[in-house]
Amino acid sequence: MDDTDRKILHLLQEDADQPVAEVAAAVGLSPTPCWRRIQKLRAAGVIQRTVALVDPQAIGLGLNVFVGIEARDHSPEWLRQFTETVAAMAEVMAIYRMAGETDYLLRVAVRDMAGFDDFYRRLIGAVPLKNVTSNFAMERVKYTTAYPV
Repeated sequence: MDDTDRKILHLLQEDADQPVAEVAAAVGLSPTPCWRRIQKLRAAGVIQRTVALVDPQAIGLGLNVFVGIEARDHSPEWLRQFTETVAAMAEVMAIYRMAGETDYLLRVAVRDMAGFDDFYRRLIGAVPLKNVTSNFAMERVKYTTAYPV
């Protein structure tokens, strides 16, 4: 990946709906070579997919909760059950396996406290866990999906 690819990625992370001609002009290429570079970035898995970013408040999912989980068990079977169960829960926006006291960190988006309580009850009923700690976001100060390239 060269500097031109990085510039293309920067532009597409800001607005993936831009016409290729605009991206090409911004990076000093003609449209066809720019399009080819974008296709190569897709084929290489650098660009995984193109999505629409939705305002969670606008769709009634404004409560973000960060859920720290300590596993009771670290067996492959427990991990499989945990991963399949949690990944299938629509409220879970991200799952991270962590180093340190917390084994897993989830970012959960729900409508309100009652919605989180429902999620929490389903979570603890589905998989044996040692400890669950929830932290509620009061304000989203910065949010980006763009990586510094």
